[in-house]
Amino acid sequence: MVGARPSVLAPTPLARRVIDAGPVLALVALAAVFSLLTDRFLTAGNAGSIADQTAILLVLAAGATFVILLGSIDLSVEGVMATSSLVAVLLAANDRNGNDLGYLAVLGGVGVGALFGLVNGLLHTRLRIPSFMVTLGTGAIGTGIATVLFGGQPPRMLDEGLRLWGTDRVLGVSRLALLALAVLLLGYLVQRYTRVGRTILLVGGDEQIARLAGLPVARYKVWAFVLAGSAAGLAGVMAATRLGVGDVQIGSGQLFATITAVVVGGTLLSGGRGGVLQTLVGALLISVLANGLILVGVDPAIQRSVQGVVIVVAIAATVWTQRRRTRVVK
Repeated sequence: MVGARPSVLAPTPLARRVIDAGPVLALVALAAVFSLLTDRFLTAGNAGSIADQTAILLVLAAGATFVILLGSIDLSVEGVMATSSLVAVLLAANDRNGNDLGYLAVLGGVGVGALFGLVNGLLHTRLRIPSFMVTLGTGAIGTGIATVLFGGQPPRMLDEGLRLWGTDRVLGVSRLALLALAVLLLGYLVQRYTRVGRTILLVGGDEQIARLAGLPVARYKVWAFVLAGSAAGLAGVMAATRLGVGDVQIGSGQLFATITAVVVGGTLLSGGRGGVLQTLVGALLISVLANGLILVGVDPAIQRSVQGVVIVVAIAATVWTQRRRTRVVK
């Protein structure tokens, strides 16, 4: 009798289209409201500012999307960003040592992120430790490593070529925003056209069926964490080029924003539905909301509360149609 319930309670095609279009409609509605509240919102300069504000968040969220598509979570974002930013700065020309590896420093920062992702994936799959516990621990390890590298004084990045990536603009848009778009495109191609991306979606939809089909589930789970870690590493480097320093607190506040962007965009926390294009909409929603609240003069402390309300409402909306099919809520 349990098997008959889903077909009765499944949303109609029209309801499904409305649910899928919800984040886009919310983005348009937000933009319309802020345009009415202040004439400083709908300008080319402010659009460029929103793109800049979205860049690092979009890279983080695009990577985290692969882990959340599994039904898992990665809480190591802030620790990975801190370590990657310091490794990149200390490998590039800086005021702390004699290193000057140029763009290889970027690869070093991204490589550190990928290594964290690999450790997360292996611990999660081999030892069967819940992903939130593993990544919470490795995130703390990352913060500890960054604190040692920090050494009480933030190292300054002196490589002018790398600094231009954080400060220069092309056609009114920062280089970091263009880089974020390239990462988004790469993420979409991986999700849509590679075996890794398609299998991650299948595993998130029903892991048991994926195992019965003979898919190496553990291997693809590790891939998802490596992709997320690499993205967090790149985000740390991007933040370092923008600020010109490596810092333990460089990723502070990004964890909450990252998960919010993925979930608000329409990717289910339970996995199996969503993707990086939906994450783009979610990241824009967060940035437009933050930008608009600043322009209308809302207190920054209240902005965080508003973000919290948004994520709770978004989660409630996405699980509403599945609430009776969920047998146990832990």
